[in-house]
Amino acid sequence: MIKKLASYIGEFKKATILTPIFMILEVVMEMIIPLLMAKIIDNGVGNGDMKYVTIVGAVMIVTAFCSLTFGVLGGKYGANASTGFARNLRKEMYYNIQNFSFSNIDRYSTAGLVTRLTTDVTNVQNAFQMIIRMFVRAPFTLISAMVMSFWINAKLSLIFVGAIIVLGVSLYFIMTKAHPLFKRVFRKYDDLNASVQENLSAIRVVKAYVREEHEIGKFHKESSILRDLFISAEKLIVLNSPIMQFTMYTCILLMSWLGAKMIVSSTMTTGELMSLFTYATNILMSLMMISMVFVMVTMAKSSAERIVEVIDEKSNLTNPENPIYEVKDGTIEFSDVSFSYGSDKDSEALENINITINSGETIGIIGGTGSSKSTLVQLIPRLYDVTKGSVKVGGVDVREYDIETLREAVSMVLQKNVLFSGTIKENLRWGNKDASDEEIIKACRQASAEEFIEKFPDKYDTFIEQGGSNVSGGQKQRLCIARALLKKPKILILDDSTSAVDTKTDALIRQAFRETIPDTTKIIIAQRISSVQESDKIIVLDDGKINGFGTHEELLENNEIYKEVYKSQVKGDDSDEK
Repeated sequence: MIKKLASYIGEFKKATILTPIFMILEVVMEMIIPLLMAKIIDNGVGNGDMKYVTIVGAVMIVTAFCSLTFGVLGGKYGANASTGFARNLRKEMYYNIQNFSFSNIDRYSTAGLVTRLTTDVTNVQNAFQMIIRMFVRAPFTLISAMVMSFWINAKLSLIFVGAIIVLGVSLYFIMTKAHPLFKRVFRKYDDLNASVQENLSAIRVVKAYVREEHEIGKFHKESSILRDLFISAEKLIVLNSPIMQFTMYTCILLMSWLGAKMIVSSTMTTGELMSLFTYATNILMSLMMISMVFVMVTMAKSSAERIVEVIDEKSNLTNPENPIYEVKDGTIEFSDVSFSYGSDKDSEALENINITINSGETIGIIGGTGSSKSTLVQLIPRLYDVTKGSVKVGGVDVREYDIETLREAVSMVLQKNVLFSGTIKENLRWGNKDASDEEIIKACRQASAEEFIEKFPDKYDTFIEQGGSNVSGGQKQRLCIARALLKKPKILILDDSTSAVDTKTDALIRQAFRETIPDTTKIIIAQRISSVQESDKIIVLDDGKINGFGTHEELLENNEIYKEVYKSQVKGDDSDEK
């Protein structure tokens, strides 16, 4: 895992190398200062030689300035290295997520991916900065101060060896106990973010049903669980501070007592004891820094594992060795197709599907909720791969195409219509980034969107708020259809994409399709019989199986499900008229 993460330091290797170098130089300067101070006390003040005090004092000032300069440079390069490292991690995760298939995405919640891109990366960034700065500075300070201490007085310096042993055992205990708790904490972060995301995205529904108190209760529950987990982890982490304080003060007391006895017995000078106190402070502060780094690394280890999990996730949809880069036409053929989500091969969403659709035909799909209508059409642009059988487009198995080429030939308007922040024109050019204004207007005319767009003050330059919150559901659907048409696809799939428009507009859209894109294969999933009855053929799906396939008239004669749906909708229309 460490090797994997280190590979994303990338172009910030120079800053990563310079940071510890400057930290080491800073420590060297700091180690010189106590020696100079001891000389001032013993040789200058003790002998009343002010000239000596002035010269050595000036050297101390220059040394301190050098130490400060090296510290600032270390901080600067450390910040550059850590923020650059975090940027590369986020970029790698984000790029990899873009290549995920639907089944890969199904493994992670949206909130979980957001947490990994934000909180987890920040934890790893902070730990990385601590490692290249403090984890270099502190051990080097510790070793240097220990060497200088033993050089001054080896007997008194043995106190520090005992302190290191005590703190080492304590840190090991804290880390091994805290790591599993932090893993649970970050998993619970995912649940909390999911709760917030769900609430904000559905805030209109929440308010419409006056469920604010329920949502507040849900959020409070998730927050309380997260708080309790953090408290459990922090209870272990905070043990580090009292143990450090106890060890530090014990060392100082022992040094004061033993040092005073040595001065009285003339085996140590006052200046040497003062230097030892300075080195003692350096040693104990270094130990405290090391313990802080270990605490941070303990937290970051859980985050790093989650980050690497996303980076290592490979899409289960990949290009073949020699992909095909041209889709001949919009012919579609399902041959003995079965499909199941995830690893449960026994629970099939689709079973033994056999259909042939000619290029340019209009095919309607009718079925109850959960009959796998959306699943069926998602196999065409290879958003999922079949479990058994094959799906062919243009006479070629979809698994033999270059994925991008296949998806460029298939336009799909999903059930959940999504618009992005930006102007109407910018949103439409998602379908074709090079589309001219004339092509955009033509596509909007085909989707019956031109009429309402022209009523906006800024027309095609009207700004769409995040999620399309400033346009109605029907307007959003028509804009998404226009965006799909701009791709000039060989296959156009509308997955219940006219449910929010009135029947007249729905009819106008279908008429425009017949007149303007006759060579494009059109697949229309709908709940209304009126949306599909003029199709060349209609598929009736029931529990993942084909229950009927034929024209409107044929199905009215021989398909009970279709007949029942038709009668219920006709009666509804009749009652409305009365």
